[in-house]
Amino acid sequence: QVLLVESGGGSVQAGGSLRLSCAASEYTYSTSCMGWFRQAPGKEREGVATIYTGSGITAYAGSVKGRFTISQDNAKNTIYLQMDSLQPEDTAMYYCAARPVPCYMTAGRYNYWGQGTQVTVSS
Repeated sequence: QVLLVESGGGSVQAGGSLRLSCAASEYTYSTSCMGWFRQAPGKEREGVATIYTGSGITAYAGSVKGRFTISQDNAKNTIYLQMDSLQPEDTAMYYCAARPVPCYMTAGRYNYWGQGTQVTVSS
């Protein structure tokens, strides 16, 4: 059974940091592309970062490049999103997703989703 479980969201002031985690079932992890997406109220779900779990190759949305880092721990079937220099516009529900390769930054391309974790950044 495919299962993605996110954790690590919370509230932080602007300029602060948070780290999100997404633990994947072994089946999900073998699909080889995982990503982080976010959705703010009234907005479409947008891609934040993706990673090829086999090679570790990453990609980022322009709005987070240089501030966010996606990484993985293959031994734990877990990916992470380190978020630094957070800004109020980063406030959203953050979701972990998975799909077979190749990776896309488009939410509609992903087959499997976690339940989401809320990130709130205050000014």
